[in-house]
Amino acid sequence: MVARIDLHEEQMSVLKELEALLGAGQVLTGEAASPFLVDWRRRYQGQALAVVRPGSTEEVAAVVRLCNLHAVPVVPQGGNTGMCGGATPDESGRAVVLCLTRLNKVRAIDTDNDTMTVEAGCILQSLQEVARAAGRLFPLSLAAEGSCTIGGNLATNAGGTQVLRYGNTRELALGLEVVTAEGEIWHGLRGLRKDNTGYDLRDLFIGSEGTLGIITAATLKLYPLPVAQRTAMLALNTMEDAVTVLSRARAGFGASLTGFEVMAGPVLQAVVRLFPQQRLPFEGASAQSPWFALLELSDSESAEHAQERFESVLGAAIEDGLVTDAAIAENIAQSKAMWHLRESIPLAEAELGKSIKHDVSIPISLIAKFVQTTNAALQVKFPGIQNIVFGHLGDGNLHYNVARAPHQTEQDLLAMQYDVYGLVHDSVHAHSGSISAEHGVGQLKRDELTRYKSPLELKLMKQIKDALDPKGLMNPGKVLQS
Repeated sequence: MVARIDLHEEQMSVLKELEALLGAGQVLTGEAASPFLVDWRRRYQGQALAVVRPGSTEEVAAVVRLCNLHAVPVVPQGGNTGMCGGATPDESGRAVVLCLTRLNKVRAIDTDNDTMTVEAGCILQSLQEVARAAGRLFPLSLAAEGSCTIGGNLATNAGGTQVLRYGNTRELALGLEVVTAEGEIWHGLRGLRKDNTGYDLRDLFIGSEGTLGIITAATLKLYPLPVAQRTAMLALNTMEDAVTVLSRARAGFGASLTGFEVMAGPVLQAVVRLFPQQRLPFEGASAQSPWFALLELSDSESAEHAQERFESVLGAAIEDGLVTDAAIAENIAQSKAMWHLRESIPLAEAELGKSIKHDVSIPISLIAKFVQTTNAALQVKFPGIQNIVFGHLGDGNLHYNVARAPHQTEQDLLAMQYDVYGLVHDSVHAHSGSISAEHGVGQLKRDELTRYKSPLELKLMKQIKDALDPKGLMNPGKVLQS
């Protein structure tokens, strides 16, 4: 899919003005623009007047002012790793895709204040490495960290594997720099942990998916590097046991518990089947367990202290029959291998074929009941359908995905996707949950919001959108219905 070529005179004028602002090499059309017009899952394809690549906040502001003047929609895009089509333009061909990857500077690191100020196009993994080189930890970590950008993480309020200890991206941001819908620059890069001087604009823009303004830079929290880490993979019989072990780990480890992941047995077994170079750290019956958990402890005292606490909590869980087997990583390589198993689940899903993906959050106390009742309801309505369940149990976020039955084709699965969405999301709502935990809303879940949010919530959101983006040009068709 390429940008439209049947351009009107006004559109040609806009293109020329964009080239004058940024240089012709940073204004992409035709085949050069096509990679930016489809999401990485290839679920959504669109068209655009152009893809532009500004190199500074001032250039972003200039582009937005120009688009505002000519009523041209603006679709911000970072690493284009989103799951819900939030960075893909519609098919009208009217929008300008604003790619922010050239805004990739680390502006400042303040180790006394434990902050770093970075631009929106910085790759997440690069920021982790920059922080570590300064003797600090930037704890946001997720599967796409080698290609996603911090601007996209902020725009969707990304979660990841360490939310249990450090919170979502919102909790990691102290200040923002934002280009408004009119092309003004809000200089809000404050490194303050306390600032009660009015409405919190920072939290308004974080998670708004570019529908209210464009985040161009952020001041982020840093943390001391842990003295020692311990990682373990556990074999369990039930999700109920996993929830109980999580409760005990919280009590035993406190804030040192940085991650607690849960994975259905068939999911990890598929990983090692599809990727033979990987293997589960168990033999025999334990390798066929119905459920697995992966937990990590970060200790600020010593390796000995971490090991002692680890053995105490896990030993008691084994004695009480909650854990049927446990493998504790003895070195960094083993720890990485365990995390690699977890991070390979999306790759295994892709190898197995298309699936219907759900990113949901449930109160931890109700997760076991949700999984049991939803699995059963799906089997009644769609016999033989397969559940791919994994996620961040520590913060109640499950990736509850559904794959086709052995006798079905991918086309059969896609034909019933909206019925599956309805059943799963209704169950999420019945269990006091949310249909979007960390992937955002984008296009995928936009219309679903009207089923699960109250009319008053939607009214207030629309009023905020109208106040900050009166022309409706900022990433239209995302989050809220146009």
